[in-house]
Amino acid sequence: MINISKSLLLGFLLFFFGKAGALAQVGILGQEIGIVAGPVAYYTDYGLRYNMETNTSNTGIGVGLVYYLNFAYRADCDCYTRDTYFNDHFRIRAEIDYHEGELHHFGETARRDNPGGRQLRAMIGNTKVFEMGAHLEYFPFSIRDYTAFAYPIAPFISLGFNFVSYDPYTYSELGPLEDNLFHTFQGYVQQEPGSTWGITAGAGMRYKLNVVSDLVMNMQVRYYDTDWIDGLDHDNPQNKFNDMMFWLNVGYIYYLNF
Repeated sequence: MINISKSLLLGFLLFFFGKAGALAQVGILGQEIGIVAGPVAYYTDYGLRYNMETNTSNTGIGVGLVYYLNFAYRADCDCYTRDTYFNDHFRIRAEIDYHEGELHHFGETARRDNPGGRQLRAMIGNTKVFEMGAHLEYFPFSIRDYTAFAYPIAPFISLGFNFVSYDPYTYSELGPLEDNLFHTFQGYVQQEPGSTWGITAGAGMRYKLNVVSDLVMNMQVRYYDTDWIDGLDHDNPQNKFNDMMFWLNVGYIYYLNF
């Protein structure tokens, strides 16, 4: 699994950043790079999905490297590209992310002072997730006007797909996990790493710092094509969804060709 992830990462870097180098030499498109970071919230089989304590406590931290193709700008002439709606309202973002967090059970059942409640409270999980993918960002206002300081803030929405590599771990503070596992999860714990795909939808805004740099804030929801991101799965009626993640990140973007 590790070798596969390394190979995919290398291919990803060669494709996007090699392509970026070729575009820079030809001077066709503007390019941007940046770094983002911020808290993540996991929505998994730990706790109750619509429980406030679960939603605010099963959290972690994520960091990412981002690369943009800016279709509104030409690097070879320090000028704008042909004025089309796509060129003036869309960017393509490629990114590499890593996030991890600790997971706990919350809710009425976990609070009970009985063997089941104690088993749930003592059951602790951790997940480490590596993602890479490409997203299309849509800016309702003109990218050209924003670049020319017509307005300092540019909102956007985005949609994309990620390759996901995950490595979950679960243990019990009461002792061996197999001897202290809540009945719902007996036979439904997986400690092995795996891989899947995820769909990412987001919304955010950019703030213009100067000619060559922006601040960015981005809120993303990621839905995974698996229920094993946290290492847990079960076939009970309440398990209606695959694992999800919410990420609020802020970062710095630098324009390479300006």
